[in-house]
Amino acid sequence: MFTDEVNPDKVTSADIVVSIPSYNEAENIAFPTTKASEGLVQYFGHKKAVIINCDNNSNDGTREAFLNTPTEVPKIYISTPPGVKGKGNNFKNLFRKVVELKADSVVVVDADLKSITPQWIKHLGEPLENDFGFVAPLYVRHKYDGTITNAIAYPLTRCLYGRRVRQPIGGDFGFSGSLAEIYALSETWSDHIANFGIDIWMTTLAMNNSIPICQAFMGRPKIHKPKDPGAALGLMFQQVVGTIFDMMITYAPFWKRVRWSKPTAIYGFGLGEVEMPPPVNVDQAKLYQKFVDGFDQEMDLWREVFAGEVLNKLKEIRGLSQDKFDFPTILWVKVLFEMAVGYKNNVGGNCQDLLDSLIPLYFGKTLSFVKKTERMSIQQAEEFIENEAVVFEESKPYLIENWPV
Repeated sequence: MFTDEVNPDKVTSADIVVSIPSYNEAENIAFPTTKASEGLVQYFGHKKAVIINCDNNSNDGTREAFLNTPTEVPKIYISTPPGVKGKGNNFKNLFRKVVELKADSVVVVDADLKSITPQWIKHLGEPLENDFGFVAPLYVRHKYDGTITNAIAYPLTRCLYGRRVRQPIGGDFGFSGSLAEIYALSETWSDHIANFGIDIWMTTLAMNNSIPICQAFMGRPKIHKPKDPGAALGLMFQQVVGTIFDMMITYAPFWKRVRWSKPTAIYGFGLGEVEMPPPVNVDQAKLYQKFVDGFDQEMDLWREVFAGEVLNKLKEIRGLSQDKFDFPTILWVKVLFEMAVGYKNNVGGNCQDLLDSLIPLYFGKTLSFVKKTERMSIQQAEEFIENEAVVFEESKPYLIENWPV
C-alpha cells in the first residue's frame, strides 16, 4: 500500500480520475498536469474529478512540482515506500485508490509527454461514457519509434487474442472503475508486471475479461523522450516480453481457440493527421554488430530452444553482410513462437537468460525492418507492419502444434 499520501483538498470520492505515474519527473510533470486539469474542466466539468500523481518516492522534487502546479481540479499525490520502484507498482497504488474513491472512469497519461493537449483527456475518457471499458491510444508515431511494439507486442498480442490493438504498450490509457477492480484483485501479478510489463498486462487482461475495447485517435503524434532502437534495452525488454510469455501460459486455453483477429473500433476523427512525429535516428551498424555479437554468446542456449530448421536459417543470415542483411518475417515469427515454448518449458533453467538471448535476434529483426522501410512513408511502413501481423496469424497453427499441453 502507499506509505505517502498528500490529499490537500481531502478528496474522498470521484467520478473521473486522471493519473500521472512518475519517477524523477520534476522537470516534466507540470505540463501534463496542467493539460489534464484543462481537459477535465473543459470536457468533464459536470463530473467530480481529481488528478492523482502515482510516484516512486522520487528524490528530485517531483512531489512538490506536481502539488505546486496551479490547477482548477483537486490533486492527490501518492507514493510507493522508499526503495520500491517500478511503473507497475505505481499503477497498483492507482487501482487501489480508484476503488477507494469509487471512480467510474480513469485516464492515465505519461509524465514525460510533451505533446499532450486537453483533447487527449477527452479522447481517452469519453469512450468510457459510451460503454467501452478499456481505451488504448492511437497516435501517429515515427516508423522507428516503438520497435518492441511493432515487432513483438502488437503482432503477437493480435495473433494470440484476436484483437487488433495497435498500441498495446502505448503508456496512455483509459479504463473503467470496474476494470480497475479486476486489475487490483488479479492473481497474475509478478515482478515483470510491477515494472515495465504493466501496460501489456493491462491490455491483455482487458482482452481476456471480455471488456469492450476501443482505440482512441489522439490527434497528435506522441512526443516524449525519444529512444534509439539500437540503444541498450536493459530490463524493459525482459519485463515486456516476459509478461507477454507469462500471459500466454495463463491464457493458453483461451488463445488456442482464437483463429483470426478482428478490428478494434477507433474512437475519434480518423487517421487524416498531417502533423509529423519527430525523427528517430537509428544506428544500423550498431544493430548489426549487436546481432553478430549475440551469435557467439547465445548459440549454446539457442541450440536448446530452436528447431533445426530455425537454427540453420539463423546461421544463414548470420553470414550476410550489413548491406545485404535480411531477417525474413516467417523466421522471426517462428523465433518468437519457439522462444515462448522454451520459456514455458523453462529451457536452460533461467527465464531471464532466455529473454536476454532473444535481444540480439530482436536487434537483427529491427535492422531488417529499418532496411526494408527506409524509403517508405509512415503510412507505407504501417502497411508493412500490418502485412507482417497477418503472417503471425497465418502461422499460429505452428505455435499451437508445438505448445506443451
